Amino acid sequence: MNTPSFAGAIDLSSLGAKKAPVRSADSPVIDVTTDGFESLVLKASETIPIIIDVWATWCAPCKQLSPILEELGLEYAGRLLIAKVDADAEPSISQALQVQSIPSVFAVIKGQLIPLFQGAYPKEQIKQIFDKLLELAAEQGLNPRPAADGEQQVEVEEIADPRFDEAVDAVNAGDWTLAKKAYQGILDSDPSDLDAQGGLIMAGIFERTDGVEQPLGDSFDELLVVADLAAANGEWESAFAAAIKGIQLSSGAERDLARTRLVEYFVLAGDDPSVPGARIALANALF
Repeated sequence: MNTPSFAGAIDLSSLGAKKAPVRSADSPVIDVTTDGFESLVLKASETIPIIIDVWATWCAPCKQLSPILEELGLEYAGRLLIAKVDADAEPSISQALQVQSIPSVFAVIKGQLIPLFQGAYPKEQIKQIFDKLLELAAEQGLNPRPAADGEQQVEVEEIADPRFDEAVDAVNAGDWTLAKKAYQGILDSDPSDLDAQGGLIMAGIFERTDGVEQPLGDSFDELLVVADLAAANGEWESAFAAAIKGIQLSSGAERDLARTRLVEYFVLAGDDPSVPGARIALANALF
């Protein structure tokens, strides 16, 4: 997997204007506000890579992703720090990071921002991204201490799945065709791999929405675009509603396409509270 690049790094200096006390507890997961950004993120990134998790209470994918990041924060304790930012409570941070959708995950190394990914990624892929990020940190002269639990560290290295390297590289590069091919290759050998299934669906959604603006009409094709854009942002209720409306307004191949999209959204949405109602609505629309 190629390591992230510092090219186009965003200037975070505007967030360093206010001062805050240095973090008192050596926790691998912290909440960050604008007041504490300089000490807890910018200054801390001179000695340890910082992972910024931009989330919101209403964001369904955030509820999937944040626990994974917090778990990894414990597994990588001492080697990186998870900094959680509430997008609604801290809009100035979101603006400085140029956040376009949430969840959004960034890294900061020596004061420089590195965009990592958007959306809820599977744990194994995030671990591979973090491992490569630590390699990049070492190249930049950062050598944070290893986790205190040696056995846990060995476990992290053994679990890493190299089959996802090509897919993660492609996603980071925005090469959705290659990403889909890589995920499909994994599924060809292991059709039950849930991470690859989700990755393939996500890559398809991001490919279809890359550079696409919200349509103004209400035709079948436009409804599917609306559904994909909502799904890309984790707005499952809106995605379900648009896809179901597409099913109601169509027949034949178009109806099958809309139903397939909706089922894919169900896979990604997991236990989101809007799923059961959408399943009932799907059944009513079909029968």
